[in-house]
Amino acid sequence: MQATAFTFDPATRSGSVLLDDGTPLEFDASAFDAGRLRLLRPGQRVRIRTEGSGPERRVVFVTLQTFPDPAA
Repeated sequence: MQATAFTFDPATRSGSVLLDDGTPLEFDASAFDAGRLRLLRPGQRVRIRTEGSGPERRVVFVTLQTFPDPAA
């Protein structure tokens, strides 16, 4: 699933994303670490994985959204 980085605190490695419908979801350091990122800037497109549903829904993986090289 894709989203947009909304907030990020490098000290705690946690933050939040906005889904394309505007729904905010928070992520913790374990979700950030799972994506093997070093930094995240608000506004960057990210790929996320979630678990649960409703109010229990949480982000378990966040990484940068990459686009395939059209020349490849």
